[in-house]
Amino acid sequence: MKAIETLLAEHDFFKDLEPQYLELIAGCGKNVRFDAGQYIFHEGESANEFYVIRYGQVALEAHDHRRGQVTLQTLHEGDVLGWSWLIPPYRWHYNARPLTLVRAIALDATCLRTKCDEDHHLGYELLKRFATVIVDRLDATRLQVLDVYG
Repeated sequence: MKAIETLLAEHDFFKDLEPQYLELIAGCGKNVRFDAGQYIFHEGESANEFYVIRYGQVALEAHDHRRGQVTLQTLHEGDVLGWSWLIPPYRWHYNARPLTLVRAIALDATCLRTKCDEDHHLGYELLKRFATVIVDRLDATRLQVLDVYG
């Protein structure tokens, strides 16, 4: 069984991150699993963690009053789930529902925000990496809107 620090070091999202930062981040992590259909989080709830998906598929969903839950994007092994922990007011913007069994590394948001406050270089590195995740989510949402209203 690999240590969380090793798993993070092998992940593209954390590529080229200094070893001392990987150690700090790994100290905030734990392994988790979710069964298909069991929600990981709901829109509007406190964003207390983010996830590195190691196995499985997760649907990012938004509620539409006419159509119910609408899948905006499906995430897979290797994807990062959740950016809302980083930006106040720290509330989820989507629902996350596993489509299959999901195994992931959960990283505690309060722990990470504290470490980022203590070391602004770490905070800047994470913010740069999460900016890409945020843009990907916005692009997926834009495509969904174009599909609905286009």
